[in-house]
Amino acid sequence: MLGIAALVWQLRDVEPRQLWAQIYRVRWGFPLIVALGGLRFALRAVAWSWCVEPPARLKFTDAFAAVLAGDTIGNLTPFGPLVSEPAKAAFVRGRMDLAAGITALAVENLFYTLSAAAMIAAGTIALLFSFELPVDLAHASEVALVIIFVMFGIVAWVLWRRPALISRTLVAFARTGTPIARATRLERIQRLEHEVYSFGSRRRDVLAPLVAAEIAFHALGVVEIYVTLALLVGAAPSLLLAFVLEGANRLVNVIFKFVPMKAGVDEAGTEALTGILGYATGLGAALALVRRARMIVWSIAGSVLLVRHGLSARRILQDSQLARARDL
Repeated sequence: MLGIAALVWQLRDVEPRQLWAQIYRVRWGFPLIVALGGLRFALRAVAWSWCVEPPARLKFTDAFAAVLAGDTIGNLTPFGPLVSEPAKAAFVRGRMDLAAGITALAVENLFYTLSAAAMIAAGTIALLFSFELPVDLAHASEVALVIIFVMFGIVAWVLWRRPALISRTLVAFARTGTPIARATRLERIQRLEHEVYSFGSRRRDVLAPLVAAEIAFHALGVVEIYVTLALLVGAAPSLLLAFVLEGANRLVNVIFKFVPMKAGVDEAGTEALTGILGYATGLGAALALVRRARMIVWSIAGSVLLVRHGLSARRILQDSQLARARDL
């Protein structure tokens, strides 16, 4: 509700007819935008399948459908990653070993998170050094950069020292369940920690392709924004602007992951940023609305998959076999 209110405030001076006229220009290019969104799902699916340890194997078609279904249920509900990642595991259950799928998800999510943080940092640096920003926004961007670099430092230390952070935290704070149940869960998490930490040494052959897939995921996001802006304004936009907007979009996804469909938040944030950068009023909102339409198309397909497999947020959260997936 706050996101929608922020959007209404951002568009208070925009004629609805003007906004619709901008969006209408995209009509023939919309299938291309939808296809680019599908390619991004495909890259996450390929990355996940590469993380699966032999002899287990995850087919691309299964991985793609699972990623689409997981993204859909995460977007449509306020539970975000609490259901989206277990939903992926639930989708491929019966086609592969569940434990192997969960471990591969943990590894892929680690690579994706690091790549998203790098994308946010790169977009913030481009924003700071390429545009004249208000003092408050410049300071906020500098603080965000410091936080990201500190996070990278912590991750580097964790990967170097390999501390059992999750299992130690569980020992310190876990009070639910029987001692046997707690011991079993602790053993499972310790095994997962070891497999994630040692993935690089065991699977050196897939590290480069995996990193390339995650980078390509963000690169396609830049391409999608570039194409959409070109269709909206009828001229080739600045590639730098598309890069900055994709970095901002990654940040919105991180902060507002638990807002269903990021209703109003994406539009308001994109409109505010394009306005600060001196672009026409309504351009940012039109861009975000086109992206939302693309999201809706893929969410319809994902909803069909969820219904066919009988998956819902309630069933996923109550599924004891998927409890381990929520630890990711």
